Amino acid sequence: MSRASFDVLVVGAGAAGMMCAAEAGRRGRRVLVVDHAANPGEKIRISGGGRCNFTNLGCGPANFLGENPRFATSALRRFTPQDFIKRVDQAGIAWHEKTLGQLFCDGSAKQIVRLLTDALAEAGVELRMRTGVDRIARKGEGWSIGLSDGSEIATASLVVATGGKSIPKMGATGWAYEVARQFDIRVTETRPALVPLTFEAGLLETLAPLAGVAVEARVASAPAEKMRRARFDEAMLFTHRGLSGPAILQISSYWREGEPIVAAMAPDHDVFEALKAAKAANGRQAVHTALSQIVPRRLAENLCAREGVAGNLADLSDKALRRLDQAVNAWTVKPVGSEGYRTAEVTLGGIDTAALDQQTLAVKSVPGLYFIGEAVDVTGWLGGYNFQWAWSSGWAAGQVC
Repeated sequence: MSRASFDVLVVGAGAAGMMCAAEAGRRGRRVLVVDHAANPGEKIRISGGGRCNFTNLGCGPANFLGENPRFATSALRRFTPQDFIKRVDQAGIAWHEKTLGQLFCDGSAKQIVRLLTDALAEAGVELRMRTGVDRIARKGEGWSIGLSDGSEIATASLVVATGGKSIPKMGATGWAYEVARQFDIRVTETRPALVPLTFEAGLLETLAPLAGVAVEARVASAPAEKMRRARFDEAMLFTHRGLSGPAILQISSYWREGEPIVAAMAPDHDVFEALKAAKAANGRQAVHTALSQIVPRRLAENLCAREGVAGNLADLSDKALRRLDQAVNAWTVKPVGSEGYRTAEVTLGGIDTAALDQQTLAVKSVPGLYFIGEAVDVTGWLGGYNFQWAWSSGWAAGQVC
């Protein structure tokens, strides 16, 4: 068995892990990064349609969920979106703002991976891929770590940056939570987040003609707890399993089984007044034709059929038109579930932030142990927020580990 000694062992070669390792290496620390995957930064590579939504200009504590979302404040303020943008610019990576402060590479997400791996090399960090952790044990004030390649590592600091359970095909596991439990650190409830929502078979049959239809919608959650009420104005997409699109992915982080969501599918229109005006202008016009001036035609036809409102506008009462208004802009629907970790972009919940120092991400009760990134109970909105948390939390731990 080979033995080696390092100052820092980082488990996980993702966004947070590589950021932390590079920062620690710059401080002169001897750092080893291990990951069971074949290549570093795989979730970075596939993110943003292959262009990596690497941060958000409006990033702040209000964009995060968790039992204590303000836990993220210290790290986010000390390493900001502008700080990461500066590194992107220094690397010569061209980027653009898409919508709502979301920044993407003009080219490939692989450029962000290269930025990080180059930073590791420059800082003298050793990177071992296809290498997992078999055993973790305390050894004096440090750690003895058994790796899957048969080597044993002695280290003063152990940083867990293995993320959550989302996208298991990329190698994601709940390993970070197992480490936490080994050292009696609480893990909050975990569940898929930023994930499409699904409907029961009967409703799916009714909505089947709408698969592929997208609208700019205002989607709101309706939970009993005020802290989980939320509303997002973004695109919503009907699918063969239920609903997707940015507005739905956003609301999925707040939704719970048994609860409805409420969607306005033409939020900038007074549908009742628009239909009344169309009736006055051309009463012989079919109602679904008039409604298709406000929402996509397939949706207009489906809504009219579901509400039992048919015929010419001239033959319809105000009551019938108001029903269509409600169907468009106050559609209340109860999903039965989500597509799960298979398609979830992140994991909601994780390592209890009460157990961690908010400035360093160190475990208060276990000296030399750190949790960063998605493994922690800090979950961002869709749009670059989770990457910024990875950069910020990795940076914060990298200053001290």
